[in-house]
Amino acid sequence: MSYGLRIANDELVLRSAVMEDAAQLGKWWRDGDVMAHAGFPNGFDIEDEDIAAQIERGDGRLIVEISGKPVGEMSYRDIGENAAEIGIKICDKTARGKGYGTKFLQMLIGWLFDNGFERIALDTNVKNIVAQRTYEGLGFKKVRTNIDAWKDQLGVLQSSIDYELIKR
Repeated sequence: MSYGLRIANDELVLRSAVMEDAAQLGKWWRDGDVMAHAGFPNGFDIEDEDIAAQIERGDGRLIVEISGKPVGEMSYRDIGENAAEIGIKICDKTARGKGYGTKFLQMLIGWLFDNGFERIALDTNVKNIVAQRTYEGLGFKKVRTNIDAWKDQLGVLQSSIDYELIKR
């Protein structure tokens, strides 16, 4: 479903991942600083070939670019009943804290709502206050808090917050 997706807004581009993106995704995914919030403080153990296979299957993986430079990734998947689940990671530290995440989320949310989805779900680590402010600023509402719901790579219990946004 994401095949060929391309949304541009000035210097910001949100596009479907292609096979050539596998190495960049692999670099980010193996970086513990990038992946710590996702439960992988030592990085995610994955080969570029495995990432390429995911892209080839059309897993809803998107690349976010600023002025032609990849700085992160997003994803979406249809979870049924006109709902999509999304995720975002600004992986390039120099692009964080500048409002790009909000803009990329607005771009994807608009596209999803324009393409038949009525509800968008996402989750974040309870410790990720910046993400929570961003999601709530975009109109997402907390659905539930999942206390000690999963263990990270080091065996530390983690809690998360589920959010949803309903099309108005």
